[in-house]
Amino acid sequence: MPVKTHKIRCYPNAEMRTVIAELMDYNRFCWNQGLTTWNDMYEASLIMDDKKLRPSERKVRNELVLDKADWQYQRSPRVLQTAIHRLHQAWRNFFNPNMPDAHKPKFHSKRDPKQSFTTDRATVRGKFLRLDRPRESKHHFTDIKLAEGLRFSGAIKTVTIIKHGNKFYASINVSVADTPRPAFYESWDIGGIDLNVGHISWNGGEVSTFTPQMAFLHQRVKVYQKRLARKRRENPKHFRSKNYQQTQTKLSQTYQKINALQNDLIHKFSHRITKVFAVLCLEGLDVRGMQMAKNKVKNLQRSLFRRLRTAIEYKAAWQHQHVVIADRFFPSTQRCSNCGFIKTADSYGGKMTLRGDSIYHQHDVYRCYECGLVMNRDENAVQNLIAYAAGLPPEWEIVH
Repeated sequence: MPVKTHKIRCYPNAEMRTVIAELMDYNRFCWNQGLTTWNDMYEASLIMDDKKLRPSERKVRNELVLDKADWQYQRSPRVLQTAIHRLHQAWRNFFNPNMPDAHKPKFHSKRDPKQSFTTDRATVRGKFLRLDRPRESKHHFTDIKLAEGLRFSGAIKTVTIIKHGNKFYASINVSVADTPRPAFYESWDIGGIDLNVGHISWNGGEVSTFTPQMAFLHQRVKVYQKRLARKRRENPKHFRSKNYQQTQTKLSQTYQKINALQNDLIHKFSHRITKVFAVLCLEGLDVRGMQMAKNKVKNLQRSLFRRLRTAIEYKAAWQHQHVVIADRFFPSTQRCSNCGFIKTADSYGGKMTLRGDSIYHQHDVYRCYECGLVMNRDENAVQNLIAYAAGLPPEWEIVH
């Protein structure tokens, strides 16, 4: 059964804010203690040359439970369980060859801007969230008000309370009923998605990923960063004044607004396109290689290529839909969607670049000098991606 997550803003009262702060500190304590125990067990297995002494989730969890202090019984035991489970998953991801970007687990700090804890015993009733209360706790637990009701119906697996700045959010994982597999016919509805810096083109229109509101917020980020840098440069030893902290808070709030706008755009677009098409085709871009160019790094990071692809993949999996990732070297920009001619450096007019071809320096227009096709560059790329997903003949492989 698929697991869906609904992230909702929550409004705890003063008492529950204290409880949440204590549980976040306890989650950090359990993670750090678990990581220390994990490392000690691994080093002992190397010294003794005995693989049976290697650490595991069960061994580390039992060790921490046996060494509990008296004050720990006033905290939820589920926080310890979930913290060690996440530590175990982090080690698995680190050694997984299919996840090269997974980092080695590190110790958590109380200065981290993002603090959280996870429990698997919380319940939701309407627009209220109730945390599990340990018997030894001295706090009076009350329901936490949510900004909206839970969108999904099913069994709640885990609830993660996250603190961003002065705001609290609850990420609720719900195990939902599986949707029936769609019946595909000979002609599938295919959606082609062409990823560009600043906008996304698909066979239904165009979506801007850098709106005027985002541009304004990024400008405010630049202003706040300059102010902070000037204060650090003028007074390097005592720069943390009250004015400095206020500017730092404004910078953090601006980043939160940008992230919220980006998430809203990604989820709305991915939800819309997975509802319309049965098959989706995206470009397999080498974003890391593209970021080697210093003048493109900032715009590439704002274009949300990877985040959009991830959202489309897991939402399509919920609906049992197909997602086709075009080959990284597929010339969707150079190929004519009408006759199949592929522009090369030696062909008439040369290749399409950011400034167009060598004859017409128009970035947004594709001209085929074989069949005479003239159309929008992004629309041509979308049609090529649709043809790729439908089973494009491999003549393009001869060219590149």
